[in-house]
Amino acid sequence: MKEAIYICLQMCYAMGVKMEKTNNNILVSACLLGIDCRYCGTGLFNETVYKLKENYNLIPVCPEQLGGLTTPRNPVELVKGQAVDQNQNDFTAQFDKGAAETLKIAKLLDCKMAVLKSNSPSCGYGKIYDGTFQGNLIDGNGKTADLLAENGIKIITEKECKQKD
Repeated sequence: MKEAIYICLQMCYAMGVKMEKTNNNILVSACLLGIDCRYCGTGLFNETVYKLKENYNLIPVCPEQLGGLTTPRNPVELVKGQAVDQNQNDFTAQFDKGAAETLKIAKLLDCKMAVLKSNSPSCGYGKIYDGTFQGNLIDGNGKTADLLAENGIKIITEKECKQKD
């Protein structure tokens, strides 16, 4: 756990995030804040998500890195609950660990909400890729999104994210 918290603290420090226990803390997929942690080695900065910092303390997390995966890495999709790459290498243990570490951070900082990356095998909520690596979507949740939701944390993706007026 210390290693996971250290990674999270490094990301937060780099972004100037205040790490304190408050009802205004929300988890955010680190890639949506421009952190280069996606499987392909890039971030995916989302201006709308970033602007949430005006009203919330954004706590960046990358469950896949928290689970011990490197960046870059092979793409992974969920197949019957297992996290596998195109060569059928199984990364389920790392995805489960990353989900558990993300939940620890959420509890530690009293996060009641998370804005997660859509379609991801970790963070996707409502729709994820179908395991064929062809870009097809199916109903379902990523490993982290599922665990957070099961623990009462409200999940939205960047697609549903709306800036407060």
